[in-house]
Amino acid sequence: MAVEKIRIGIIGAGANTRLRHIPGFRELENVEIVGVVNRTPQSTARVAQDFEIPRQFSDWRQLVESPDIDAVMIGAWPNLHAGATVAALEAGKHVLCEARMARNLGEARQMLAAAKAHPELIAQIVPSPFGLACGPVVTQLIQSHYLGTLREVIVIAADDQFWDYSKPLHWRQDDKISGKNVLSLGIMHETLMRWVPPVQKLYAQGAIVEPLRPVPEESRMANCTIPDNLQIVAQFENNIRGIYHMSGVSMFGPGKQIHLYGSRGTIRVYFGDREKVMIGHSGEEAMHEAAIPDDMLGRWRVEEEFVNAIRGKEPVKLNDFATATKYMEFIEAVAVSRTEDRSVSLPL
Repeated sequence: MAVEKIRIGIIGAGANTRLRHIPGFRELENVEIVGVVNRTPQSTARVAQDFEIPRQFSDWRQLVESPDIDAVMIGAWPNLHAGATVAALEAGKHVLCEARMARNLGEARQMLAAAKAHPELIAQIVPSPFGLACGPVVTQLIQSHYLGTLREVIVIAADDQFWDYSKPLHWRQDDKISGKNVLSLGIMHETLMRWVPPVQKLYAQGAIVEPLRPVPEESRMANCTIPDNLQIVAQFENNIRGIYHMSGVSMFGPGKQIHLYGSRGTIRVYFGDREKVMIGHSGEEAMHEAAIPDDMLGRWRVEEEFVNAIRGKEPVKLNDFATATKYMEFIEAVAVSRTEDRSVSLPL
């Protein structure tokens, strides 16, 4: 039996859209990418040519309003997410929006309200890619009480992404574009949310270690307005304690990791070219790598899940707008704590 055709429009075709979303949609049966708009007419033309997309739009609003499009993939920077998402939903289009959900909690709540106003439409936020492969095994370990009682959580994301101050200002360092999102805090916390109870209280501090960056196309220097170094202490439900260390200026830093320490065991998850889960239990002398059977190895299936949800085959699991708004609330709380130098209780 033939499945209904779904016509996709792309707003913003950056690296992740080119690497994952466009190929992901092209692999699906009776799904066609029919239009695209990027930041400039030249970049729009390049994307259309590279991926044989038949129609080019000069403005994202024209794409959203087109009757020839059923669903919109928003791969633009966070400053466009709220406006484009709300407009697309109001125009009767399903929406898949790239993470981070928005620049701040206010915009995220606008998006959530628009999704609730149109329950007949699918509204999905692209999930954190971390933990997709190893997530089923980690979840199984936790549910089987491998940890015993969870006591402590450590989240680390420290590398040298922004160590070299001679490199041009990145959009992730500009709060007009990225808002209150800091480094990879959002995607790391989102990954952690799959495994532990909610945060109840936190205190955060941060710094901009390298404040000036060149803007080559304008022949000037500009101020970084988002911290490149951030620490958080947190209290979760059930009296679990947590520490976050985020840095983009750590030469030879440890990369991205999540540690879960319990009364009976420990789980450490390492994210890199290959996700690795190290485990150790009471009575053992050392930790060892957990074997992940092929049938428990998770994978990226964002576009497939989005299209299946539109066709009524499965619900959105990673992530619906309500889930994404929760990590935006955490990001907002971190920003309030950091700027006002005080502890913040959740929910806000």
